[in-house]
This record gives sequence, structure tokens and C-alpha cells, in this order.
Amino acid sequence: MRRRRTIEHWDPEDTAAWENGGAAVARRNLIWSVVAEHVGFSVWSLWSVMVLFMPSDVYGISTGDKFLIGAVATLTGALLRFPYTMATTRFGGRTWTVFSAAVLLIPVSATIVLLANPGQPLWAYLVCAALTGLGGGNFASSMTNINAFYPQRLKGWALGLNAGGGNLGVPAVQLLGLLVLAWAGAGEPYWVCAFYLVALVVAGIGAAVFMDDLDGPGVDVSAMRGALRDRNTWCVSLLYIGTFGSFIGFSFAFAQVLAIDFREGGQSASDAALHAASIAFVGPLLGSISRVYGGRLADRFGGAPVTLAVFVGMIAAAGLLVAGEGSLTVMTVAFIVLFVLSGMGNGSVYKIIPTVFPDRAASGAVIGIAGALGGLGGVGINLVLRQAYQSGDGGSPVWAFAVFAAFYAVAAVITWRAYVGAARGVPAEDVVAASGTMRS
Repeated sequence: MRRRRTIEHWDPEDTAAWENGGAAVARRNLIWSVVAEHVGFSVWSLWSVMVLFMPSDVYGISTGDKFLIGAVATLTGALLRFPYTMATTRFGGRTWTVFSAAVLLIPVSATIVLLANPGQPLWAYLVCAALTGLGGGNFASSMTNINAFYPQRLKGWALGLNAGGGNLGVPAVQLLGLLVLAWAGAGEPYWVCAFYLVALVVAGIGAAVFMDDLDGPGVDVSAMRGALRDRNTWCVSLLYIGTFGSFIGFSFAFAQVLAIDFREGGQSASDAALHAASIAFVGPLLGSISRVYGGRLADRFGGAPVTLAVFVGMIAAAGLLVAGEGSLTVMTVAFIVLFVLSGMGNGSVYKIIPTVFPDRAASGAVIGIAGALGGLGGVGINLVLRQAYQSGDGGSPVWAFAVFAAFYAVAAVITWRAYVGAARGVPAEDVVAASGTMRS
């Protein structure tokens, strides 16, 4: 018999139903959600790789322009998370996943056309980068959908796995770019895009065959309005700016920072790009993997304590970037530490959300809002680095690293005041009441 595409009366907190088939249904949807989100993240990050294929003397794009391209892609990916958060409620998780995979065929195809015809005006690259931001919106719809499928006791693990698998799309596209650079050289980036045309088709078909729509309460405009009126939403969003904003911002910028250093060391543009690509993918890879473990640690110890520890570590790593100015080894190690910690923080911050907002619609709304505002942190990182490299004689990123460290310090204080300090000595099930003092 053909399986129904819409599930009615889904209640993951019903233990008996969960153990008698519910877990398998949730797992099947999680698997294909991860696949679709993974490909979406790769498309969103596509231009972090494509700029390495774009010598300035051929394409007429400066270093500052490349940071701007990354900022535009990050911006649209962040802003689109608002409507994408409500899309699964309106259209269903399965239906929206199929659509969101299919629509990404447009920017990937446009990227092929642009790179095959050098010399286009900057606005053409910016528009194409903005369209790849549709892949960033996939995160919000995917997370909201999986949040509805899993019970409270497993949300940290499920959301961490879903987000971590999606985040792996960043190092995946960078690693593929490295292989193409090493094999075909900087003149043939089309193989990267061609691969993702196929991957999008596979993700869309898999979602259509194996995923389900849920019929029930979800995230709508009223839930979004209610979440926006709650002070906790803004606190959690600021924390997510520090964690996910760092992850996605550095994912776009790290390879460029390395390439600049290699060029200043006397390497040609093509050699610098190849060496930068051979290192850059490691950071997002470890950050994506650590997100899963950040979620699991948060399930065990609580989202707030893990998040606080993460920000303390990020302050130290950013301080190391400032202190180690001029050392490529120190900079590389510090960036990789930042990737790992920001990945863990992504998982732990998202564990805070269903704890403070136990209602499914409310937590889904906050996941979307925090995801959108968190992505704006990546915009800030690229713009700050762009300004740093354009200022002074040749530019230096040191003062940008100091800005990052200061922000992490603010986030650590907020984490302590809003959640860790408020919940000290309070049982886990009463954290909601403890954090209620932060509600408007």
C-alpha cells in the first residue's frame, strides 16, 4: 500500500507511540532533512570557493569585493530564514524540502554562466551570491521541521545532528573545490557546480519519496510575534550570533584570509588559492562535527553551562589571533579552535531554546528567529574583515580579531546573567521557571 504523505496527530512525547514506530518515522525524516540541508549549505557557501577561482586580473574583482560577495550571500541566507521558518507549517516539511532543493538549481546554474564569462560587473556576482542565500534559508525550515518530530529529551541530539549534518555542507563544497583546483586548475570551476546540480536533484527526489508532512500546530505569524516579544528570544539570538555567526562568517572568510597571507609570502595567486583551499576546509569540517557533540553535551549538562564554556574558549582563541599577528601557524590553529568551539556552541545554544520555550510552536519560532539573526553575525565578520584589510598601509586583520574577542566577552556575560546564574541550584525541569525572570 502507498504510504500517506501527511501525518495527523503527531505527538513525540507519547512514549508508547514513539517506541512503536514513531522513532523510525522521525529518523527517516531526519536523514533526508540532513541530506537536503547539507546540499543547501553547500550551495549557500558556493561563493566561498568560487572566489578562489577568480584571479583579480581576469575577473576584475578585488579582495574587498570578494569579502563583499561573501557578506551578501550570508545576508540573504540569514534574512530568508524568517519566512522559511514558517514555510513547513504552511506547506509541510516534505513539500517545502522538495521545493527548496529545486529552487537552488537557479543560482547554481547562474554561477556556471558567470564564471564562464569573466569581466561581468560586480553587481552580477552580488545578485548571484544573493540567490545562493536561498540555501541558507533551508536551515530554518529544516530545523523547525525536525524540532516538531522529536521529543524534548532528544531534541539536543536530533537538532545537533540535523544542523551538524547541514553544516558539513560547508567543508564539503570547499573540499570539492580543492580537488577541482588540484585536478583541473583555476580555469575549470564548473565541475563543482555540476556536482551540485546532480546533488540537488537527488536531495529533492529523496525528500519526495521518504519524508512526511505533519498536520498540526506549528510556527505561524502569531507564534513569531509572540517570540519577538519575549526577551529570551533576543538573548538567545545574540548568543547564536556569536556561535553560528562565527561559524558561517569564518567559513566564508577563512580561505580568503589564508590566500592573502600566502600571496604576501610571495606565492602566485593560483598557488596561494590551492594552499589556502587545502587548509580552509578543515575548520568548517571540525566545526560541523563538534556541533553534534555540543548538542549531546548540552543534553547532559545543560545548554547554558556548555555555551558559557564555549564563549570563554572563544575569547581565548580570538586573543591568540591578536597576540600571534604575523604567524601563519598561530593564526591557523586559532581559527580552527574557533571553528570547533563555535560548532559546539551552535548545538548548545539550540538546546537552550526548547528548555526555555517548551511549546512546540514557540520553540520553532525562536529557532527560526535565532537562526536568522545568528546568520547576520557572519555578515558582520566579513564586513569587519573587509574594512580591516582596506584600512591603512596594506591593511591588517588584527583589530578585527579584537572586535570579535570583545563580542564573545559580552556574549559570555549575557549567558551567565540570563541562564547559568539564574538556574544555579535549580533542577533541570525547573529551568524554564528560573529563566522566566528574563521574560518581558
